Amino acid sequence: MKIGSVNLTSPVILAPMAGVSDYPFRKIVKSFGAGMVCSEMVASRAVIESLKREEVRKRLFFFDSSKEDAPVSIQLVGNDPLIMAEAAKFNEQLGASVIDINMGCPVKKVVNTDAGASLMKNELLAAQIIRATVKSVSIPVTVKMRLGWDSQHLNASNIAKIAESEGASAIIIHGRTRSQFYEGTADWISIGNMKQVVSIPVIGNGDVKSVKDASELITLCDGIMVGRGACGRPWLLMQIETFLQSGSFLSVEKDIDTVLQTIRKHLVLIIDTYGEYKGIRLARKHLDWYSKGLAGSAAFRSAVNTTETKTKLYELVDRFFAGNIE
Repeated sequence: MKIGSVNLTSPVILAPMAGVSDYPFRKIVKSFGAGMVCSEMVASRAVIESLKREEVRKRLFFFDSSKEDAPVSIQLVGNDPLIMAEAAKFNEQLGASVIDINMGCPVKKVVNTDAGASLMKNELLAAQIIRATVKSVSIPVTVKMRLGWDSQHLNASNIAKIAESEGASAIIIHGRTRSQFYEGTADWISIGNMKQVVSIPVIGNGDVKSVKDASELITLCDGIMVGRGACGRPWLLMQIETFLQSGSFLSVEKDIDTVLQTIRKHLVLIIDTYGEYKGIRLARKHLDWYSKGLAGSAAFRSAVNTTETKTKLYELVDRFFAGNIE
C-alpha cells in the first residue's frame, strides 16, 4: 500500500488512540510488522506553544524519529488553518512520515472548540485546514473522519472529495457518526462506498477486533486501521497481515515465550520512557488488557494496582502469565 510518497509494507495500520498510542505501544506494535503506526492526537496549538518552552516540547511530543521505526503518522487536531500548518511543518522537521488531520474525535472538549468531528459540520473550514496543511509540508497528509455528525448529516463523501481536491493523500473513515461515539456497529458498507467517491486510498476503521473482521473489511477498502482491538493484543496486526498474505492463522496467545517477552518489553519501554513512578501507573491499564479473560485476572489486577516498584511488577507479570499460558 502507498500513501503519497510513503510506501507501506502492509495495509494494516495502528490507529491513533488517546492515552494508548504512545511511543512504547507504537514500538511494540511496530515490532510485529504493522504497516504504519499513528501517534496519539496532538493539539496543534499546544505544538506551537511548545516551541517557546523546551520542557513542554519534550513532554508533548510522543515520538523520537531516531528511535521510532518509520513510517510514523502524527495526528494533529485544531481549528485554525495557519496553526495547523505550522504544527504540521514542525512535526515534519521532527521526523514524521505522515501528517494526519483529526476530523473524527467525538469528545466534547474537542468538538466544543470547533475541532475534531465538529469540522465535518463546517466544510469550508475543513477545506481551508486541509489546504493549509498540505501546502506547509512535503510529506503526505491524510484526513481521519467519521461518516458525519449524526444520521441526518452523513457528509463523509463531501469531506472525502474536499480532501482529495485539496491534496490529501488518503482518507481514513471510522464507520460511525459523531453522535454514536463508539456505540453500535461500525458501518463498513458506507466505508466501502467511499471507494466510488475518491481515487486516493481509503482506509477503513471501526470494530476491527479479529482476523476475521479485518479479512472482511479489507475487501471494501485499501487499508485497515486497528484501534481498540490491539489493546492487550499488539500482535493482532501481525496476525491480520499473515492471514491476508497466506490464509494461515498465528495463535500467538498460546505462545508463552512471545507473550511474556512482549509484555516484559512493553513494561520496560513504558518505565524507561516515563520513569518508574508514572510508568507503573500507566502500565496498569495495559496489564488489564493483557490479562483480560485469563483465570485469576481480577486478583492479578488488584496486586498490580498496589505495586510500587518495577521489580515487584515484573515478578507479578512473570508469575501470572506463566501460570495462565500453556
